[in-house]
Amino acid sequence: MIQIIPAIDMIDGKCVRLTQGDYGKKTIYNENPLEVALEFEDAGLKRLHLVDLDGAKAKKVINWKVLEKIASKTSLHIDFGGGVQSEDDINIVFESGAKQVTGGSVAVKQPALFEHWLEVFGGDRIILGADAKNEKVAVSGWEEGTELWVYDFVEKYVEKGIKYAISTDVAKDGLLQGPSFDLYKNIQDKCPDLQIIASGGVSGIEDVEKLAEMNIYGVIIGKAIYEGRIKLAELTRFFDGNL
Repeated sequence: MIQIIPAIDMIDGKCVRLTQGDYGKKTIYNENPLEVALEFEDAGLKRLHLVDLDGAKAKKVINWKVLEKIASKTSLHIDFGGGVQSEDDINIVFESGAKQVTGGSVAVKQPALFEHWLEVFGGDRIILGADAKNEKVAVSGWEEGTELWVYDFVEKYVEKGIKYAISTDVAKDGLLQGPSFDLYKNIQDKCPDLQIIASGGVSGIEDVEKLAEMNIYGVIIGKAIYEGRIKLAELTRFFDGNL
């Protein structure tokens, strides 16, 4: 059963959504992310994808106090991403209550450090951030492109022990036009044992159903929930088997 993972993206400690990663196209949904997290928990959700957009831009964790508050006030299984690029960053994120940490930019720019984290914390706690634009890896809150083919990038880290990867097609994110099914199918074909978490573009419950049919491990849903395209009650049938 597919894991349903709602998203909270943070700027200035507030719950926001960007369109295609553009910080100039920001919508504030709630001044208090804890309220949003409690709504998710009350609806029966077990997981949360918490993203520090300030941190992604600053290349260091900024909004760890929000993480600490949500982790202490809910029982949600939180994976945290955005700005985790040093030993201090990853330590403060785990100490603040995250169960898993997503690393994208660090996996590109500091592979030795990322591999060290894999050895220290294990493949169950470190998630590879494999965001793509035209099938090439995008980093630093998607503000930087690379020449790395996302499939080669993912395959390299699967060989190093990665078990989970979150992949967002930047071109799809925030547009409510459907996920990049082909991207996920291609990753599946290359790395059949990888637990893929799809992110970006989910527009309705039918997208979740299709990802489930593809045996995708999890799906991150943000804007579709916030704009009422998917009701939390609609997701309950997917809850069996969630953490």
